Amino acid sequence: MKLTSSAVRNYQFTIVIFLCLVALGVMSFRNMPRSEDPALKIPAYNIVVVYPGANAVDMERLVAKPLEDRLKELDDVDKVQATIRDGVAIIVIEFFYGTDPDKKYDDVLRQMNVERANLPADILSADVFKIQTIDVALMQVALVSEDASYARLQDLAEDLKKEFEHVPGIRQADKHAFPEKQVRVSLDLDNLARLAIPLDRVVAAIRASNTNIPGGSVELGSRRFNLKTSGNYASIEEVRMTPVAGSGKAVVYLKDVADVQWSYEDKENFGRFNGKRAVFVTAKPRNNINIFNTRDGLRVAVDEFRHRLPGDVKLEAAFDQSVNVERRLGRLGEDFLIALALVLITVMPLGWRASFLVMIAIPLSLAMGMTLLYFTGYGLNQLSIVGCVIALGLLVDDSIVVVENIARFRRMGVPPIEAAIKATDQIAVAVVGTTAALLFAFLPLMMLPGGPGQFIRSMPVAVVYTVLCSMVVALTIIPFLASRLLSGKVSPEGNILLRLLHRGIERSYRPILHWCMQHRVVSLLGAVTLFGCSLLLLNPIGFSLFPAAGTAEFLIKIEAEEGASTAETDAIAGKVERVLAANDQIEWYFTSIGKGNPMVYYNETPLGQKANKAEIYARLKQYDSKQSPVVLERLRHQLSTITGAQINVKEFEQGPPIEAPIAVRVFSEDLQTLAELSAKVEGILHEIDGTRDINNPQRVQRTDLKLIINKSTAAMLGVPNAEIDRAVRLAFAGLNVSRFRESDGDEYNIQLTLPRGERASLDNWKRIQVLSGSGQYVPIGQVATLEFTSAPPVIQRFNRERSTTVTSFVRTGYNVDKLTKLTEAKLIKLNWPAGTRWSFGGEVASREESFGDLTSAILIAMFGILAILVLEFKSFRGTIIVASVIPLGVIGGLCALFVTGYSLSFTATVGFVALIGIEIKNSILLVDFTNQLREKGTPLKEAIEQAGEIRFLPVVLTTLTAVGALLPLAVQKSGLYSPLAVVIIGGLISSLLLSRLVTPVMYSLIPPPQK
Repeated sequence: MKLTSSAVRNYQFTIVIFLCLVALGVMSFRNMPRSEDPALKIPAYNIVVVYPGANAVDMERLVAKPLEDRLKELDDVDKVQATIRDGVAIIVIEFFYGTDPDKKYDDVLRQMNVERANLPADILSADVFKIQTIDVALMQVALVSEDASYARLQDLAEDLKKEFEHVPGIRQADKHAFPEKQVRVSLDLDNLARLAIPLDRVVAAIRASNTNIPGGSVELGSRRFNLKTSGNYASIEEVRMTPVAGSGKAVVYLKDVADVQWSYEDKENFGRFNGKRAVFVTAKPRNNINIFNTRDGLRVAVDEFRHRLPGDVKLEAAFDQSVNVERRLGRLGEDFLIALALVLITVMPLGWRASFLVMIAIPLSLAMGMTLLYFTGYGLNQLSIVGCVIALGLLVDDSIVVVENIARFRRMGVPPIEAAIKATDQIAVAVVGTTAALLFAFLPLMMLPGGPGQFIRSMPVAVVYTVLCSMVVALTIIPFLASRLLSGKVSPEGNILLRLLHRGIERSYRPILHWCMQHRVVSLLGAVTLFGCSLLLLNPIGFSLFPAAGTAEFLIKIEAEEGASTAETDAIAGKVERVLAANDQIEWYFTSIGKGNPMVYYNETPLGQKANKAEIYARLKQYDSKQSPVVLERLRHQLSTITGAQINVKEFEQGPPIEAPIAVRVFSEDLQTLAELSAKVEGILHEIDGTRDINNPQRVQRTDLKLIINKSTAAMLGVPNAEIDRAVRLAFAGLNVSRFRESDGDEYNIQLTLPRGERASLDNWKRIQVLSGSGQYVPIGQVATLEFTSAPPVIQRFNRERSTTVTSFVRTGYNVDKLTKLTEAKLIKLNWPAGTRWSFGGEVASREESFGDLTSAILIAMFGILAILVLEFKSFRGTIIVASVIPLGVIGGLCALFVTGYSLSFTATVGFVALIGIEIKNSILLVDFTNQLREKGTPLKEAIEQAGEIRFLPVVLTTLTAVGALLPLAVQKSGLYSPLAVVIIGGLISSLLLSRLVTPVMYSLIPPPQK
C-alpha cells in the first residue's frame, strides 16, 4: 500500500503531521463545550392565547379551532395539540425533526399574524414561544426570609438577576415565585355612581393619559427642536391626577373616585425553600459553552452578593447543574481510564514493545477524533464520552491486527522496514474493509431522524470519527513505529503469555474446530437452534424507550381538586413539605405554589399558572441506582395518604419528552361521551397491577357560575354587553388597563379593581351597577343573572380533533411494555360508540416512531455492509459467509439482557446495530486470510483450519479489548448506556465462541471462487 510505504520511508513528515494533529486535538478538547446531555434543536412551539372571561368551550370555538385551521397550512407539521381552559388556550405545534427550527418559528409567527385579525378583538395576548433545551437553568438559588417584605425580596432578586446577567456565558437570568408589583387603582363604586361616571370612561382616561405619541419637530430660526408630548406616566402622583370627568366648573380626578397606590398582585404564585418563604432566581447559559467556566463565574457572583445581604435574608445556592455534569463526566472519565487499563492488559500477550505500539494508537486516534468533533460543532456530554469509550475498544483493533502481523513477519526473520510494509500491505485491504463495515453500522445511527436520533447522535459521531482516525493511524504511524521498535530477537513463538494462548488454542480450539468440520450439518443446526431459542427471550425481556436519568433531583407534582383555591393548594403543599422535612434522605426542596418550578431539565416543561397546581423540586442527599428508587417509592407511599389532591413523585427521564409511560388518547366530538369513555379508561388502568399516579383530566366536571345577560332588557336600557362583562370582571377579578414604566425601564401593570376584601364575594354582585343609555346607573341584577352550570375543566385536542389523554406512570419493577399490552387487551373489549376511537400516546407512540427509524437504520447498515463485502470479496458466497456471524451475536446480546434484567430499550437496540459492524469486522479478517492461503495453493480444508488458528489470536485480542473497554460502562448500571454495553459484550462473547466454528463450516460448505 503506497500510503504505508510513504509513511514509513518519509517518517519525518509523518511525525510532524501527527504531532500537529495531537496539538489540535488537545486544543479542541480544552475548548469543547461541556454539558450533561446533548443540546436538542426541537422544532416545536407553544402558542399561548389569553382571553380573560371566555370559558373553555368559547376558547375552543373562537381561538383554538381557527388557529389550528391556519396552522395546518404549514408544511412538515407532525402534530398539533391543544389544551384549553377558561381564559387560556395553549397550542403546541410540532414539526418533523430535521426541519430548520428558526425557519419554522418564522412560519408560525407569520400564520399567527395573519389569523390575529380574525380572532376576538379583546384578546389580552397571543404569543409564540420556542421550546428549546437552552432554557434549562444552570443555577437556581433562593432568597429566603420570613420577615422581609416581597418588595425587598423582589428588589434583591432583581439585583442578583443583573449580577448573573453580567457573568460571561449567561444568556438570561429570571426571578420567580412572588406576586408581581403593580399600580393598584381601587375604585369606589359609590362615588362612581354618585358622580355618574361610567367604568368605560375611567378605563379610557387612564389609557389616553398613558400614551406616548411622537410630537414631531419644530423649526425656530436656524435650529430644529423635537416636540415632546405629555407621554407616559412618570410617577404615581400623575396617575392619581388623571382627569376622568369634568364640566365647565370642576374636574374629577382619578384620586376622587379611587385609591391609587403601589401594591402587589394577589398571591397566585409564590414560593418557599425548605419550607421558608423565598423568591427564586435562575441563570440560563448560552449555547455551546463550557459550563464549568460559567459556573465558576456564577459562584463568585453568589458569594459576593451573599456578603451584601441584610441580616434577615439568606441566599441558598441549591441547584447547580454543573454538579451533575461534573459527577457524570467525571465518572465516565474514570470508566475511560479503567477501560484503558483493561485494554492494556488484553494486549500484553503481544509483548511490551507491541503493546506500547497498540496503546500509542489510542491518544493519537482520540486526539484526531476530538479535533473532528470540535470542528463539526459537537461538545463533551455523557453520550459523546460513551462514544469515545466504545471506540476505545474498537480503535485498537486495526493496530492490533497490524502490529500482530508485523511481529509475525519479524519472528520469521524479515527486516524491520520490509516487515512493516509487507505485513501491513498483506492485511491493508482487510483493515480498510473491516473499518468500512464497522462505520456502516454506525453511519445510519448518525443519520437517525426524530428526537431520539438527535439525542444519541453525538455517540455514533464520536465512534465514527475516532475509528476512522484509528484506521489512518494503523496504516501510517504504527507501521513506522513498528519498524523502529519491534525487535527481531524474539522467540518465534512470542512471549510467555503469547505461548500460553497459542497452546490454549491448539488444545481447545483445534479439536473442536476439527469436530465441527467433520459434522458440518449438525454444527449449523446447533447454531440455528441456539438463535431460535434466544429469540424466545424477547417476550420476558420486554421493550422500553429511554430510562430514568439517574439524578438525585426529582419533582413532586401536586394537582388539587378542580376549582380549588390557591390557599387550599398551598395547604396541601405544606403537608407534602412536612413529609419531606421529616425525611433525612432529602437535602433541599423548592416549592412553587400556583405554578411550576422553573425549567431545570431539558425535557421537562414547567407547569403553567393555575390555582389548583403546585410543584416541588427536591434533591436527595446522594443518588444510588439501587437505593434511590426505593426511597422515592417509600415517599410515594407516604404522600398517598394526603387527601384532596393527586400527588405524583416524578423522576427525570432521558430522551425526548413524553406525557407519561402509558397514555391513552380517547377521541370524540361530544364532551359528555368523552368524559364517560375517559372514566372507563381510567377504571381499566386502576385494575392493572403496576400502574400509579393515574390522571384523567375529565375526572371531575367543574361547577361554574355563568353570567346570563338578558339581552332584550339590556338593549331597552341601553347597556352594552361589553360594559356588563367588564363590570363583572372588575368586581371579581380586576382589570389590567395599562402599563406603568419606571425610569429604569421596568414595567408594571396598572390594575383597575375593587379594594381588597370586597372582591370575590357574591355580595358584590348586588352592589355592581352599570350605566344605562339615559345616564343613570342600574343594578346589574336588572340586566343579568348568575346560574350554576357544569363545565369541562379542560378541553384537549389532538391533530384538530377533540380528545382526552388518560395517563399512568409505572411502579418500580414493572415493565411498561407488558402493562401496555394488558391495557390494550382490555381497551379492545370496551364497547366504543360510533364516532369514537382510541390510540396510544406516551412511550408506545414514541417507541413506534423511534424503533421504526431504528429498523430503517438496521436495514441501511446491513445493506451497506453487504455492499462493502461484495465489493471486497467480489463474491456473494464470501459475503454470505461473513454475514453469517450476525445471528451469532444476537444470541449473546439477548442472553446478556435477560441475565442482567435490562429491557430492550432504544439504546440497547443501538447496541445491536453497533454489534453488527464489530462482528463483521472480525469475520472479514478470517475469511480474507483463508482466501489468501488458498491463493497460495493451500488445500481448502487445510486453509480453513490454518486460518482459523492463525487469526484466532488477533480476533481474541480485539474482542477482549472491546469487552474490556465496555466493561466499566456495563457495571455502571446506568439505564442509558449500560444496556448498550451489555448487548455488545454479550454479543461479542457469543460471536467469538460460535463464529470461530460456524464461519469455517460455512466456508467449507460454500467456498468462494478463487481469484
